[in-house]
Amino acid sequence: MPAEWEPHAACWLAWPCGRNLWSHYLEDTRVAFVALCEAIRDVDRATGRARGEIVHILVQDAEGESDARRALRKVPARFHQVPYGDIWLRDTGPLFVTRSDGKGASVRFGFNGWGGKYLFEHDVDIAEHIGVLSGLPTFSFPWILEGGSIDVDGQGSCLTTRQCLLNPNRNPGMDQRAIEAGLRDALGVEKVLWLDEGLMNDHTDGHVDTVARFVAPCVVLCMRPASPDDPNRAALDRAARDLASFTDAQGRLLTVVRIPSPGRVLDEEGQVVAASYLNFYIGNRTVVVPAYGSPQDRSAVEGIAACFPGRRTVAIPATSLVAGGGGAFHCITQQVPEPGMKGGPDV
Repeated sequence: MPAEWEPHAACWLAWPCGRNLWSHYLEDTRVAFVALCEAIRDVDRATGRARGEIVHILVQDAEGESDARRALRKVPARFHQVPYGDIWLRDTGPLFVTRSDGKGASVRFGFNGWGGKYLFEHDVDIAEHIGVLSGLPTFSFPWILEGGSIDVDGQGSCLTTRQCLLNPNRNPGMDQRAIEAGLRDALGVEKVLWLDEGLMNDHTDGHVDTVARFVAPCVVLCMRPASPDDPNRAALDRAARDLASFTDAQGRLLTVVRIPSPGRVLDEEGQVVAASYLNFYIGNRTVVVPAYGSPQDRSAVEGIAACFPGRRTVAIPATSLVAGGGGAFHCITQQVPEPGMKGGPDV
């Protein structure tokens, strides 16, 4: 599985729908979704030419396609009518890999609604649908794995958390050795780097893409507590200490870069949400970072931008996403590395 900063052929997303799921957060979530697609596509306003990777957008039906096309009228995109429960394609969709012969493939795993917490109709079938639409060979593994629970450097190293991958609500019959063997077989992983836990009130049981991310070979980004009352203070400091002690698959000690956390971000009921700047998406030309209206937004975005000097870094408000659904931009995207999909023009 290539690193996310390597070239993409495409990115998969799903149009936010279902007011019964999103309630009054739906419209703001759609605004953020459109801004995300515009950033990934990186359309030149003067010429109208899209310079970023292709975006493939799932819509549930003709009405949904009409709504999405209207909202995304400035974004060249390809639409596919496929039934789905919700938009978290990082977890429900397939992962895309490059085979030893240099050709691409999709890999799908079992999915059980994040340990049985959120069982939406059709979500278990999304990975298969996208695999078929991609036109790439598909490989299937029966054990449970969500894409947000891992992060790879493309050189054999994989970050994850014990809280998620060793959680009995995922694969109770698999111990740490079995999980590592499964990652090696499916994704070409040579070494798994285990952090202990994720963020407070994270519905995913500690997905690593809100805790630590590879940003270059042997370089990992994590957060530092924003204030003494940061709800994740202990977890963030422990993750940084552990990361500083890790070596990658090549035997190199990791370089750890820290940015501030957004601090205590609350929903409308006053509950802490699992807000993280690390849930960014690395596109071919842009890095899309969630913003939360926090005093730390600017310095965090600047810190991430410094890790990707060849890309434009875009901050987009994501409070509706994290409050209404629990994740941000990395959670709703899934990249296809080059070589990737075949396909016709954007329609």
